[in-house]
Amino acid sequence: MLSIQKLVENPDHFRERLESRGEQPPIDKIVELDVKRRSLIVDVDALRGRRNETSKAIGAAKQKPSPEQIAEMREVGDHIKEIEADLRETEEALRDLVIVLPNLPLSDVPIGLDESSNVIIKTIGEVDETAPGVEPHWDSGPRLGMLNLEAGARMSGARFFVLSGAGAQLQRALTSWMLDVHVRENGYTEIAPPLLVRGETMLGSGNLPKFASNLYRDDESDLWLIPTAEVSLNALHAGEIIEAGVLPLKYVAHTPSFRKEDTAAGRDTRGIKRVHQFEKVEMFRYAEPEDSPAALDEMVTQATDLCARLGFAYRVISLCAGDIGFQSAKTFDIEVWSPGVQEWLEVSSISTCGDFQARRSGTRYRPTPGASSRYPFTLNGSGLAVPRIMIAIMENGLNPDGSITVPDVLVPYTGFDRIEVPSK
Repeated sequence: MLSIQKLVENPDHFRERLESRGEQPPIDKIVELDVKRRSLIVDVDALRGRRNETSKAIGAAKQKPSPEQIAEMREVGDHIKEIEADLRETEEALRDLVIVLPNLPLSDVPIGLDESSNVIIKTIGEVDETAPGVEPHWDSGPRLGMLNLEAGARMSGARFFVLSGAGAQLQRALTSWMLDVHVRENGYTEIAPPLLVRGETMLGSGNLPKFASNLYRDDESDLWLIPTAEVSLNALHAGEIIEAGVLPLKYVAHTPSFRKEDTAAGRDTRGIKRVHQFEKVEMFRYAEPEDSPAALDEMVTQATDLCARLGFAYRVISLCAGDIGFQSAKTFDIEVWSPGVQEWLEVSSISTCGDFQARRSGTRYRPTPGASSRYPFTLNGSGLAVPRIMIAIMENGLNPDGSITVPDVLVPYTGFDRIEVPSK
């Protein structure tokens, strides 16, 4: 959540940065409500002070209050209740306006409102985008007994799928390998979080209230299925004060992700590129503000390192202001080339969120022992998203005989280096 105090102190800056995202923020209304809120606080504090002084005077006199004093106290009490009710209503209206505003883009985020303004930072590996496409994964997967799209649709509907045999083993190998790299080499602590969370947990990460229509919810328990482990990891220290010397905290989790994908209706309907349930390994960090730029760069390096080890051509893209996520202040997308679908597939988005999520979830830290608490900065990123990595393996590793070569780094986890048509 944005700082109301900072917004009121510098409304033009907040207006300009939010408009760069394509927003039309109600800055004037927010300032108006904050002025009213402050005025009500002054009024109610004055009345409370008056009530306290009268009570002290009565106590000092050591006698029963007069009828006039009783009437005055009752009048003051009623007035306090009226102002408190008005104050609650004003604070709720103010929060309702601010809670739906996205994060401010950092000053070095590219200007633009859609993906056409994104900037390619670097491309690693040779790619001929004009070359004829190879067999796409929605053909090779079923042929090799790895992927069953019809069974997934039969069980659950469109955009669900079943992995079997070598396909299921390849997915398990990928998640195990990525977790091992992040834990053993990159210093992350592995977390196995809940997949169902409360509404306030979704609110803390920035998924509610704006994106409720894209989330799955159990009406009876009022619990929500997570769209990413970021939601749960952001809530690990909700309402806590992290003591001095503990930051940075680096967490990694492997979970399913559940998304309705209503905003992508009609897009990428073939194969497993855009589905309602998928596996993902998620990196998440809590950092001191001054350390967050270096942490962001390091997370990008860690994600691209995985792509390089898998043998993919990849590129890093800096997203423009209009294309970054709701909670993000700056985002780098990592894409790998896949010749069957003949496109660059986003396999990770690495974002720094400033104190936006920490403010929403009430997470604080002490920079030094005994110091006043502050909000830490949070960062998150896929490390990596599994279905699109599966697509890239199936299409980049396709051999002339129709088999698929498994990347060397995964062979110790799969127990095989090639996927062939299963024997009958």
